[in-house]
Amino acid sequence: MARKKWIRLDNASKIFLATMTSTDTKVFRLSAAVRDEIDPDILQEALDETYQYHRLYHVVLRRGIFWYYLEDSEQRPLVQLDDQPACAEIYHHDEKNLLFRVLYYRNRIHLEVFHVLSDGTGALWFLETLLYNYTIRRYPEVFQNKALNYPGKGSQKQQFDDSFARYFGHEGEGLWAHPAQATIETVTRVGKAVGHAAVSVSGRAIGVAGQTTHKSYKERVYHVRGTTTPDNRMRLVEADMPVDEVLRLAHAVGTSLSVYLTALFIDAVYQDAPRHKGPLTIAVSVPVNLRNYFKSNSARNFFSTMRVTYTYGQNGPEGDSIESICRSLDNQFKEQLTEENLKKRLNQLRSYEEKLLIRLVIRPVKDLVLRVANACRNRTLTLSISNMGRVVFPEEVDPFIKQLYAQTSAARPQFSSICHGDRLTVCFTSPFVETEIQRNFICMLTDQGVPVTVAANRVSFEENFVKSEGV
Repeated sequence: MARKKWIRLDNASKIFLATMTSTDTKVFRLSAAVRDEIDPDILQEALDETYQYHRLYHVVLRRGIFWYYLEDSEQRPLVQLDDQPACAEIYHHDEKNLLFRVLYYRNRIHLEVFHVLSDGTGALWFLETLLYNYTIRRYPEVFQNKALNYPGKGSQKQQFDDSFARYFGHEGEGLWAHPAQATIETVTRVGKAVGHAAVSVSGRAIGVAGQTTHKSYKERVYHVRGTTTPDNRMRLVEADMPVDEVLRLAHAVGTSLSVYLTALFIDAVYQDAPRHKGPLTIAVSVPVNLRNYFKSNSARNFFSTMRVTYTYGQNGPEGDSIESICRSLDNQFKEQLTEENLKKRLNQLRSYEEKLLIRLVIRPVKDLVLRVANACRNRTLTLSISNMGRVVFPEEVDPFIKQLYAQTSAARPQFSSICHGDRLTVCFTSPFVETEIQRNFICMLTDQGVPVTVAANRVSFEENFVKSEGV
C-alpha cells in the first residue's frame, strides 16, 4: 500500500489548533448570493470540478507526537443544505474529515473553512472557482462554447507553497510557530511562570516578535462583556450598504475605507462602554495579507496580525472625534505596514522556532503553552476586524453574483467586510446576545445619510420563542 503524502503545517496554522473552543471554532465562512435559487445537483457538479483543481483541499488533519500535519485524502466532498449555525466546528480529533464544507440555502452558496487549511484569500480563490463552475453549468445557454473551468490562481505547486518558510526561513526547519508576530506576544511571562527551558526560549521569541511595547500592557484595555448565547452559536448581524456612500465619508476625513470602518467600530464600542475616570484604551486586532508585501500564490495561510489602539480622554481640546481616531489609526497602519518591519519581525520569530529545545517539546505541551499564551494575548485586545477588499469576477460571470459576505467565528466582537460591485457588506459576529455595538455602528452611518439594510440571526430563547409562535 502506497504511503500517503503529507505536509507540515504553516506558521499561522499551529496556534489555531491549540486555541480552538466550542465558541471560537477557528472556522470562517465566505458566502455568495446568486441570481436564482440554488440547484444542489449542479452545485455538486461544480464542486467536483473545483475540487480537482484545488488539490490543497484534499487533505485531512493528523496528530503526531511532536506536531500536527496534513495528510492527503481520497474523500469526496458533498454539498449540504445549510441547517446548522454558521461556522460550526469542522475539525474533530477523532475523525478524519476534510477541513472545509460547501453549503447552500435558497440563493446562497457558503464555503466554510477550518483556518488551519487556508486563510481568507486562499479560500476566496476556491469560492471564485466554485462560483464560476456553478454559473456556467446553471446557465448553459449563456456560456455556449466557453471552457468549463476557471483559470484559478497559480499552479498546484504554488498553491501548496509554505510562503512563511520561503520568505522568513529555510523550508522544513521550523516545527513550531504561530501566526506571525502577534498571536502569543506575551508568552515570555508564561515561560517564566512555567519554568521549562523550551517554554522560556519560545517566550523570548514572542518578546521580539510582538508589535506592542511593554507600555502597551499598562494601558487599561477595555473588554466587552455580555450574555453568551445559550448554545454557543454566534450572534450574526449583516449590514449591506452602497460602498460609494461610505467611501465618500472616509475620503471626507482623509482616510481609507478600512481605517474608517475600524474607527467607527472603535467608537461604537466606546459609546456602549461604562464611563470610568481616566483614559480608556480600545485595542483592535487587524489581519495583514502578506501577499501584498511578498509575492505569493500560496493557497495556504500567509498572513500576519497587527494590534492598533485608540485611547479616549487623551486628546485635549480636539476631543475624540472620528477624525482624530482615523488620524491615530492611519499613523499606526503606516508605521507597522512596511515590508522592512514585517520581514524583521518574522525573521526574528523564525530564528527562535528553530531552537532544538522547541523541536523536542511534545505536542500536548506546546498546545498547553499556546493556550495559556493566547489567553494572555486576549487580555490585550478589545475587538477584531478583517477587510477582504473588493472582489471582481470574470465579466461573463459577474452579473450572476449579487452579493458577497464574510463571517468568522468570534472570541470577541468583530466584523468582516467585503465589496462586490457597488455593494459593501459588513458582517458582525459576536459570542454575545447583545447588539448595542452593532446598532451604534450602523446608526453612525445612517445618521450621515448612508442607507443600510440589516439582517440578524436569532440566538436567545426569547427570540426563538417568538419565531416558534409565528410572531
